[in-house]
Amino acid sequence: MSDEVTNQGIPEPEGAAEVIDTDYEIGQDNFEGSVGPIGFDIHNPVFMVSGLAIVAFVFYALALPEQSAALFGWLRPAVTSTFDWFFLASADVFVLFCLFLIVSPWGKVRLGGADATPDYSYIGWFAMLFAAGMGIGLMFYGVSEPMSHFSTSFGGVVSEGGARTDWAPLGAAAGDEAASVRLGMAATIFHWGLHPWAIYAIVALSLALFTYNKGLPLTIRSAFYPIFGERVWGWTGHIIDTLAVFATLFGLATSLGFGATQANAGLNELFGVPIGASTEVILITAITAVALISVVRGLDGGVKILSEINMGLAFVLLIFVLIVGPTVAILTGFADSLLAYVEYLPALANPFGREDVNFSQGWTAFYWAWWISWSPFVGMFIARVSRGRSVREFIICVLLIPSLVCVLWMSVFGGTAIHQVVADGFTGAQDASLELKLFKMLGELPLASITSFVGIVLVVVFFVTSSDSGSLVIDTITAGGKVDAPVPQRVFWCIFEGAVAIVLLLGGGLGALQAMVISTGLPFTVVLLLMCWAIVKGLASEPR
Repeated sequence: MSDEVTNQGIPEPEGAAEVIDTDYEIGQDNFEGSVGPIGFDIHNPVFMVSGLAIVAFVFYALALPEQSAALFGWLRPAVTSTFDWFFLASADVFVLFCLFLIVSPWGKVRLGGADATPDYSYIGWFAMLFAAGMGIGLMFYGVSEPMSHFSTSFGGVVSEGGARTDWAPLGAAAGDEAASVRLGMAATIFHWGLHPWAIYAIVALSLALFTYNKGLPLTIRSAFYPIFGERVWGWTGHIIDTLAVFATLFGLATSLGFGATQANAGLNELFGVPIGASTEVILITAITAVALISVVRGLDGGVKILSEINMGLAFVLLIFVLIVGPTVAILTGFADSLLAYVEYLPALANPFGREDVNFSQGWTAFYWAWWISWSPFVGMFIARVSRGRSVREFIICVLLIPSLVCVLWMSVFGGTAIHQVVADGFTGAQDASLELKLFKMLGELPLASITSFVGIVLVVVFFVTSSDSGSLVIDTITAGGKVDAPVPQRVFWCIFEGAVAIVLLLGGGLGALQAMVISTGLPFTVVLLLMCWAIVKGLASEPR
């Protein structure tokens, strides 16, 4: 399409749309050139500020490992204990706002103009948004989180010096197996259902609306044009985009760290590969190399194909566990877990006066910060593949359908592990470390070696798709909204993500990764709250 060429890869609106009249042109502040055969097209100063700041951080973590590890160890609990109410209250706002959009007249607005048609089929669309959104997390926590919440709930409330020291959600369910299962599954669904997908939907909708309908660059700052006007092209916008780069990079690094530790645990279980930082560094390096191939192939030839392959493998593994596992218990547990989620949701979402501080701060606040850190990456990626959908269709599909799939996944994998404890007395998965719980659960089912190997492959390919998608998104932000910047820039960011994940693992393990997610998620929560108001103003001006 010729209009895509003139607008740096962004299609013009099709049909009626309220395009914003601005003198800004995509890429006008960019530096373009080449170093030998390697071309570059970078936005100044977002690329330089974010790149140099991250390099400085990496150097600090390597040069002063003990000091940086101590900082990371202090940072996470300090932020979650102080701002847990802010994370919880903000996430509640995002869910309510998305539900409002579904039933509002603005739901009729079509992303890309009144006559726009979807770029991808439902199958391809779902595969890409789901693989990018939660792949590694579901593999890592699919067994471990339901099992952890069940165990702590069953253990009951534990106090020391007048303060609770247990990690159980709400008031626990001491000694009651059935109630512990329901509470444990409700708490798990709470972390993987409506709230995280609402966070993604806010960012994705704002980017799609202001890019495809308003004609602005595909970058985070564009969503704030209704609030800041032409100032978004200056330092106000530079700060917003730089925050988005930080949040995306550290959110991805955390997920890559989780993926590496789980793949390491699975390889140790199957083949005796040593567990340790050196193995995890080798895994991150090797998988980043595979991601580079996908980066070079592009969106359709790389991420889309890998996402569809991974979703197919994940579906096969899910169906296998459903059939050979406690099928009746899983299916009845799926329905009961949904009811338990609805029943416990008001208490779990309450941001004030919580007694279960370990759960609300250590689990929920961390999760919300993690999802918010991922939101620029996942939101921009979803926006890239969602042109042509109506707002109502978009919100329903991004919010409700993935939530149901997450509930099904947790019910099958977590439900099977819990059933092994309750009905069979097998505590292998319950007693194992977080990254090993999935493989211990699969070990009690038929074809354990094959399914465990498939699990490792899934972790690796989710790792690759996340790294590739994240490289695409960071490159778009640091190229001033261009979606057709030179491929070597995306290669640079792909390598950089792997390097940051390695440094953080060496500098403090998963605790360091989680600390950086919390620290970048906090300021970006404010950005998301402002996005809600910008969406209202943007939709109000659209023809319906």
